[in-house]
Amino acid sequence: MLKETTCLLLFLFFLLPTKNENLLNFPLLTSSSSDQTATDSTDSYAVVFDAGSTGSRVHVFAFDPNLALTPIGQSYELFLSTSPGLSSYEHDPEAAALSLKPLLQNAVAVVPAELRAQTPVRLGATAGLRLLPGNASEAILDAVKKLLKTESSLYYRPDWVSVLGGIDEGGYQWVTINYLLRTLGKSYSSTVGVVDLGGGSVQMAYAISEQAAAAAPPVADGDDPYVTDKVALGTKYHLYAHSYLNYGLKAARAQSLKLSGDKGNPCVTNGYQGTYEYSDVVYKVSPPVSGMSIRRCGLLTRKVLGLDAPCFHRNCSFNGVWNGGGGDGRNNLYVASFFYDTAAETGIIEPNAPGATVRPIQYLKAAKRACAANVDNINSTFPLIDKRDVPFLCMDLVYQYMLLVDGFGLDPLQEIRVLKEVKYKGSLVGAAWPLGCAVELLSSLK
Repeated sequence: MLKETTCLLLFLFFLLPTKNENLLNFPLLTSSSSDQTATDSTDSYAVVFDAGSTGSRVHVFAFDPNLALTPIGQSYELFLSTSPGLSSYEHDPEAAALSLKPLLQNAVAVVPAELRAQTPVRLGATAGLRLLPGNASEAILDAVKKLLKTESSLYYRPDWVSVLGGIDEGGYQWVTINYLLRTLGKSYSSTVGVVDLGGGSVQMAYAISEQAAAAAPPVADGDDPYVTDKVALGTKYHLYAHSYLNYGLKAARAQSLKLSGDKGNPCVTNGYQGTYEYSDVVYKVSPPVSGMSIRRCGLLTRKVLGLDAPCFHRNCSFNGVWNGGGGDGRNNLYVASFFYDTAAETGIIEPNAPGATVRPIQYLKAAKRACAANVDNINSTFPLIDKRDVPFLCMDLVYQYMLLVDGFGLDPLQEIRVLKEVKYKGSLVGAAWPLGCAVELLSSLK
């Protein structure tokens, strides 16, 4: 499972990370002769920064005139990563911007010099910056804008540096996965739905019928609409997309600990005593005197998800949010990010598989084993567990199962696809929202 580290790391890989390098010892990338000659068949490049709650990532993509991906070296994507994320620099906006500079330099270096001035650069900040108090988020974004304007030769616009709205993040992820699966451009019923579980938020997005879109409930002034019209590869879609802020995996842990208080949390691994910090708040982490219990953990998770909140619409997911109405566009569901990480960590899927077909009930079965473990035997039960997840594995598995079944209304036996990467033209490409953002960004410039 990829998580934040205390020092600056750079991961350079083609499709899959193979080696971690300290950035200070990593040579600056330069355009090779093959990169330069790629302009003969490549129409455009795009550079997209994903400023998430656990770290900052930059993605560089190359496209032909038909917006099909073309290789950069031996891959269809250049990916670089650093941690911690921008939200960790709440009191030092300049340092936040400077943390991106090595990523920017290396991203620029692989774009052919003659294409840099027309290559758009976009930064989308997600849940981490959304949760910062006061004007901290705005100050950080202003510093990033200054960096891109003064330190980059790429095509930059101030409005391309922003905190993503929930519908943007979910919508971009939906475009990414359908683009890679070659379902984009087909009828809405041929597309797949997407659920992306991050650290601070979870997004659901899928295409719905015109009738369902017309029945979408109104939202309060200032809130994102439930449905937006999106034209992708010449086809118009009515896209339901919603971001559930504070319902990402790390945020859910904090909420569970907050609700249980100092008497102990029934989802915490027996024998563990420690603390957990999220959004500058430190929580005590320990099981109750009576020990952890999957039944009581489930009851607590109901409160975390707000499953008993009133629903004022015909169909709700959780916390009173309209669920889009379901339908053909959601019948094939793909789930990503922490759904993948937890599945790989607990043996639900092979740890190195780019994706696999699973059923929600497998998360519950793993939860039963995790909720019966203690700090002395959990490693033998789950050999791949990250030590930082030891106190939370029962909590995480129960939450992910209930999120899918009780929250999003899936049948426990329904087949879904959990994935990290998608096979594209014989290679694996990361299933993350920046690719969808790049496709839409370049489409808007044509």
